[in-house]
Amino acid sequence: MIKHHPKFELIQSFVNGDLPASLSAGISIHASMCPTCQQKISLLTDQVAELNFDESATNITHSGGDLVAEGILAINFDDMINSITDSDAIDVMQPVETKTISFKDKSYQLPSVLNNMMLGKTAHIGKLARKRVQLDENEIHTNLLHMEPSGSVPQHTHKGFELTLLLEGSFHDEKGEYVKGDFIMLDGEHLHNPISSSGCLCYTVANDAMHFTQGINKLLNPIGSFIY
Repeated sequence: MIKHHPKFELIQSFVNGDLPASLSAGISIHASMCPTCQQKISLLTDQVAELNFDESATNITHSGGDLVAEGILAINFDDMINSITDSDAIDVMQPVETKTISFKDKSYQLPSVLNNMMLGKTAHIGKLARKRVQLDENEIHTNLLHMEPSGSVPQHTHKGFELTLLLEGSFHDEKGEYVKGDFIMLDGEHLHNPISSSGCLCYTVANDAMHFTQGINKLLNPIGSFIY
């Protein structure tokens, strides 16, 4: 069962179109797995649409049967609807193509949100592997991160924010177990050591490298940018 969700403020920014593509995609993927957040997004979307419609309506007046908005002739909705209903054209729904990704001998079906996003080459280090999702958002990097069974990331904190969204499998850290669909948003105030007993695939977004904090693992800080 999904226990970790985006905060309300993040969902609101998503509905308003204020988030970068990487975070918007993360919320869309989470919502496709989480009926609770799907409902929140739907309600907020309706509220925003109603508010915008009401604001637009205040600028529209009737003049001689025609709609005039700010002195410019607006669309005649009766004509538009008649034009649509009189047309013989039929739109045929195309089946959604599934896209898969493989790490060694393990294949995963990706969420449809990622179908049209370009992926980079696979990079490996130990039991970790990642593919860059190429969104060209400057300091914000987006990855598909794979942990093999018994794989882990040494205890670390974050120089910026880090979103981890579980697409398949599970992992645990000091605060508990995370499963498919969990949306985990962390920053420099958090320390954790993710470990996956059976392996997992995550969608990650970060705007700076992670910082290893424990013992000899501090020597790994020069490669902290590998996962970032």
